[in-house]
Amino acid sequence: MSLPCSDQSIRPRKMQSASLPRGVEAVRCWCGDVCKVKEVTDFSDWLGMKFFMCANYESDPSESISAYVRPPSPPPLCMYYRWIDTEMPDWAVTEIRERGRRAWASLDLEERREKAEAEEKAEQKKEWEDYCVEQRAFLDEMKRKNQEEKLRLEEVYRQREQAREAERERKRERARAAKAAEKAGDGKGKYPRWTQ
Repeated sequence: MSLPCSDQSIRPRKMQSASLPRGVEAVRCWCGDVCKVKEVTDFSDWLGMKFFMCANYESDPSESISAYVRPPSPPPLCMYYRWIDTEMPDWAVTEIRERGRRAWASLDLEERREKAEAEEKAEQKKEWEDYCVEQRAFLDEMKRKNQEEKLRLEEVYRQREQAREAERERKRERARAAKAAEKAGDGKGKYPRWTQ
């Protein structure tokens, strides 16, 4: 059994009432009253260990508002506590190992999930970049085809315009020749036949 201690910095914070182990005699605190037996419920190096503590509170405990909300109890009057157990019970060691295993498994699962999300994002980004490259190539090809079609149509319109201009020039030449022949003529055929 350990010596009584008043160092409150290492006193457990989360505890519950427990029964006195077999073969252990109850002790009195510095107040002179019989100590309470408590068991550590905090997930720490003392999980499951039992200890004696002063049964008197420094002040009256505040009343509970409901069955679900319990206000914290005030510190003990004489700050006395003494460890009953010197080692953690087997169930507490098993619980700590199991919690550690679950924590590592959860961490590993979280890391794998984050890695999978990062890979999925990278894959989506690559797919998007590939899609953008394909779209850019498609648009460039369409621009090239449109440019070629535009040049072809411009050439067709230019040829048509040249042909039309050549036809108009031929008609103008014929009209000039007809006009010149009319001026040079003697008037024959100027009037209808019945008037001549």
